[in-house]
Amino acid sequence: MNIVVTTIITAIPMLMKTNEPPRDGRSAPVQAATANEPAASSSSGLSESEAAALYRLMTWLSPSFPVGAFSYSSGIEWAVEAGDVTDARSLRRWLGSMLADGPGVCDGIFLAHAHRAAASGDDARLAEIAELASAFVASRERHLETTAQGRAFIEIARAAWNSPSLDRLVTACGAVIVYPVAVGLVSAAHAVPLVPTVHAFLHAVVSNWISAGARLVPLGQTNSQRVLAELEPAVSAAAKRALGASVDDLGSATFRADIAGMRHETQYTRLFRS
Repeated sequence: MNIVVTTIITAIPMLMKTNEPPRDGRSAPVQAATANEPAASSSSGLSESEAAALYRLMTWLSPSFPVGAFSYSSGIEWAVEAGDVTDARSLRRWLGSMLADGPGVCDGIFLAHAHRAAASGDDARLAEIAELASAFVASRERHLETTAQGRAFIEIARAAWNSPSLDRLVTACGAVIVYPVAVGLVSAAHAVPLVPTVHAFLHAVVSNWISAGARLVPLGQTNSQRVLAELEPAVSAAAKRALGASVDDLGSATFRADIAGMRHETQYTRLFRS
């Protein structure tokens, strides 16, 4: 059996840098580095807060973080059995659609709004986002997938990186917290910037989809990494859309993927829980 090895998320220092306006309220001037004058962050390294944010983000969204992601295929198992996904090319097309027009970009939107509500201390708004995100899932198994991962993410984060603000945010969300909302509120509670969080989250989600596809098609390690490389622009585009979207922009057009999630519930032989 071929097993894909996913890469650990990397980020340049500038992505992890928080933007703080000057105390006098004026806009800070932008200083661009010239070819002969490297940016200060690249020569002086990360600050303590930037290093902590990067370390936690890489840990939380690493394949080794125990949220049970390896147990779920998001309906890809049925897509393989039905013949919709048969090789690296068809897997890339399937996942590209899920990213651009389905759960990928929608989860990114929920993460972004949860992060902003948590960071601003708007508990009522956070509760609304958590409820909407839970209701937005298309099938029973997908709901099991995202809520189980969300619960595991919260429990492990609280056990290893707990804080009073995190306890309050979890209470504000209510009993059901889906995975993207969990990532949003935990990263906000620890002052991890939103932009790299969204990019890293979508990278982790796509990596898990590819891992499932690699075991089911099956694909070799090289082809799996090629699919991940080819989806880089799609991940970046989905993250950009998610960061600029309102909840009114939420919507999914991946009907075949939704059907796959529903059909998987009665699939005769299964390796995955969704």
